[in-house]
Amino acid sequence: MSNKPFAVYDHPPGRTSDLAGAVVLVGNFDGMHRGHQAVLEVARARGEALGKPVVMLTFEPHPRTVFHPDRPVFRLTPPAIKAQLAQVLGLDAVVMAPFDRPFSQHSADAFVETMLIEGFGLSHAVVGFDFHFGKDRVGTPGFLAEVGARRGFGVTITQAQTDESGETISSSRIRDALARGDLGQAHGLLGYRWFVEAEVIHGDKRGRTLGYPTANVRLAPDCRLKHGIYAVMVDIDGRRHHGVASYGRRPTFDDGAPLFETYVFDYSGDLYGKSLRLTLVSYLRAEMKFSSADALIAQMDQDASEARAVLIHLDPGTWIDRALAPA
Repeated sequence: MSNKPFAVYDHPPGRTSDLAGAVVLVGNFDGMHRGHQAVLEVARARGEALGKPVVMLTFEPHPRTVFHPDRPVFRLTPPAIKAQLAQVLGLDAVVMAPFDRPFSQHSADAFVETMLIEGFGLSHAVVGFDFHFGKDRVGTPGFLAEVGARRGFGVTITQAQTDESGETISSSRIRDALARGDLGQAHGLLGYRWFVEAEVIHGDKRGRTLGYPTANVRLAPDCRLKHGIYAVMVDIDGRRHHGVASYGRRPTFDDGAPLFETYVFDYSGDLYGKSLRLTLVSYLRAEMKFSSADALIAQMDQDASEARAVLIHLDPGTWIDRALAPA
């Protein structure tokens, strides 16, 4: 993690703040994947050339969730995680502006004037080729460049980034990969291992009777991660542990609401109320219904053994994985 000063705001801080004259990236950036990282690198280079801070302007919740609440977006990087990644990637600040229907009715001109010019007194904006803003999404990258030419700030429009197969890197592809349990593809597109953070809650404590006490957390309702068994890394109080986790509805018992249940290897402390970072390393198998508790325990023994084998030979990952790891 960088020691560079970093700040998170819920609104642009104004043209007299420490971020005055910033280079501003604008977009949703859900996933902070390799495509986004390329955009961030363009902004960082521009900031260094101009001697200006670099800020990400994004919006919460995701606009698609606001317009289609019955079909909320599966968030790859909720606000806290997005901020962590922005800091690791060398930005100076993140502004997570509230997004709602009234905000969506602001004209494209008003967006530029209030959010960018008054909000930052920006020197430069960096946007993707498909970025749209303002009422009815009439604001385009070309429109922003025209305003910038009149108002005295530069605009860089970045193009889509592709993976090794020539396909566009996108958050949608990553969501689909996670929904299939294809962690290899998801991690390859992200440029780091996907992780979640959540607080341990009380469960029915059935795992104790099976010899596998678990730390239980609820993932976001919009999560489309494939139900099944995973080898995981678990960060607890600044230390990393290995474990095996089950995500699903527990069909052998109650077929209830989805729960992420993690058995942390060689750990005996009380985890209730603690916030855990759970990094998904490998998808082991699909969720199954067993005919008896004994059959389930036998499979859990096998799952734990397989997870240990995967994790003991695990490489340290990308530079982002290493930067996120506990010191």
